[in-house]
Amino acid sequence: MPPGNDSSTKWKGSREAWLDAAFELLLESGVDSVRILPLAKRLDVSRTSFYWFFKNREALLDALIERWREKNTQGLVRQTEAYAETIVEAILNVFDCWLDPELFDSQLEFAMRSWALQSDEVAKEIDMADEARIEALTQMFERYGFEPLAANVRGRTIYLTQIGYISMKTQEALEVRMQRIPAYVEIFTGQPPRPQELQRFQARHGYALETTD
Repeated sequence: MPPGNDSSTKWKGSREAWLDAAFELLLESGVDSVRILPLAKRLDVSRTSFYWFFKNREALLDALIERWREKNTQGLVRQTEAYAETIVEAILNVFDCWLDPELFDSQLEFAMRSWALQSDEVAKEIDMADEARIEALTQMFERYGFEPLAANVRGRTIYLTQIGYISMKTQEALEVRMQRIPAYVEIFTGQPPRPQELQRFQARHGYALETTD
């Protein structure tokens, strides 16, 4: 056991540091690379310090799934429930997820879906996440007066479109995506966004500042 002083923290790292390093390896090389010795080398700590925080590698992988669930599924659900006066504003709240990795990490989502191809357990987690996210989007539309079937179809369309972006690793410049946002909003809601709604959305992502130079 390491000495019980400040140096012990440096010696064993922290639970969050181990998780952060595990996510980095997951994103870089896939789940097979997420192993204790490579993580210890990356953190420059003793291999045995891993066991201060996790029973075994499976416990670490379970913690990765839990963090993804909180980050991406709960992040998206929270955005569907954020305050909005109109369905257009509500959709733009959801679109925040696609532009802000603090709300929804697309790289992590891709890594998790790749992992699911190798793991039935993770595939089940993905299925549950998809169901929960689509249900949250459906309920969002229903709160703004859409009939249940229409609400579900619109919610599914938004979600599957974005998952397609992620699966294809689509890269768009911010300017290009902002130019497309009004058309996406109108397709998904049947209503064009008002200028002030777009301006607030753009300002949240620094776009308005860039275009007024």
